[in-house]
Amino acid sequence: MAVTRLKRKDRYNKTVSRLEVKNLKLATNLELGSRSQQSTKDQLAKNNAVLAALAK
Repeated sequence: MAVTRLKRKDRYNKTVSRLEVKNLKLATNLELGSRSQQSTKDQLAKNNAVLAALAK
């Protein structure tokens, strides 16, 4: 079976849908709950603690 080249519209849709999925994965927010509690060993938590100490 020969490989068919996608039409321009289909190539565009494929690219856009791939980027949309990527953006949605990156944009997931932390929700309140036991599974998504931010770790205290997390680098972001450490940075926030340092900034809070400097702000005092």
